[in-house]
Amino acid sequence: MSFFWSKSFLLSRPILWMVFLINLLGTVYGYYWYWGQLVDIADTEPLWYLPFVPDSPTASLFFTLSLVYLMFPKAEPSTKFSRAVRGFIEAFAVITSIKYGIWAVTMIVAGAYLGDPLSWQHFMLIFSHLGMAFEVLLFGAFYRYGMGAVLCAAAWTLWNDFMDYNKGIFPYLSHTLLNDLDIVKTFTISLSFMCIVTAIIYMQLRNRTVQIGEQAKV
Repeated sequence: MSFFWSKSFLLSRPILWMVFLINLLGTVYGYYWYWGQLVDIADTEPLWYLPFVPDSPTASLFFTLSLVYLMFPKAEPSTKFSRAVRGFIEAFAVITSIKYGIWAVTMIVAGAYLGDPLSWQHFMLIFSHLGMAFEVLLFGAFYRYGMGAVLCAAAWTLWNDFMDYNKGIFPYLSHTLLNDLDIVKTFTISLSFMCIVTAIIYMQLRNRTVQIGEQAKV
């Protein structure tokens, strides 16, 4: 069973291509799902608000981009800037994939608890968003981001929360949850900090593993 969590299995070409294509299709569908809200925001708010509207598909997009580095390991970023870009993509993928994976499932379950009927689309969203959080924890073990990348991704994430709940561009919620918007806001911001801390811990564990491996070679 441990073979399915091993580096040789996860970084094999068939697995990487499969995960890449699934997430690429999911990202396209996610932006399509947000299309109506994007149109509404474009009609009523400044256009620079738009990048902060589609939360989950943007997280999925960055995870999809992070897979490209694993799929083509020989195309190693050769400059400081390109390495910084890779680090930001990876840190952003970790923080936002975990955050919005958990957030979406929590909102669906909370809405159902308050009386919202569940449809097959809700179960599809639960499955796909749990997958978002789970897969980035698997492949994040092979990321190379540093603290600078975490801070940049954290800044975007927290500013996104500000835009969502202070400018009113948060993802569409059921009417039952709109009655508890302050609770949703508090939960979302708390989840952001939790995911930022998780990304830092994950980075430190990975660095520690690398150090142990280098010491073992000496």
